[in-house]
Amino acid sequence: MNDRPFRILGVQQIALGALDKAPLRALWVDLLGLTPHSTYRSERENVDEDIVIAGLGDFAVEIDLMQPIDPGAKPAVHLPALNHVGLWVDSLHDAVTWLTAQGLRFAPGGIRKGAAGFDVCFVHPKGSSEQPRSGEGVLIELVQAPPNVIAAFDALAHATKHAGETR
Repeated sequence: MNDRPFRILGVQQIALGALDKAPLRALWVDLLGLTPHSTYRSERENVDEDIVIAGLGDFAVEIDLMQPIDPGAKPAVHLPALNHVGLWVDSLHDAVTWLTAQGLRFAPGGIRKGAAGFDVCFVHPKGSSEQPRSGEGVLIELVQAPPNVIAAFDALAHATKHAGETR
């Protein structure tokens, strides 16, 4: 029986870092053709980023092209180059509560507003003695899905379930 009080609905973002985001933009926008969406800058998070979009509609995925404001400061958003993966979750508060009880370690900062305006929190890439479970070397961002993403997921899940029943 699954007692997990939340669902992961899909990939919300992939965050890439470099000392200079211009070559990333040249690749992802100029060569691959992703659509520029917005920019985000935060001194506290040491990040200057361009947000570009892959895909359409409710399941579009952000590709965040990040460079540090101060290359010598923390966090070092350019290391590693694949900085983190963001996942849509249908109930962020329930997920954090349940996952914490399972021994999952979260990065400092708790639940807060992210660059795209959604509530977020981060799963730490490394466990600790108190919270031994982790992202297994990967920083994972859990992002509260807005109602339209949850509804689109439910509609797709419903359609897929019923398509399987009519075969």
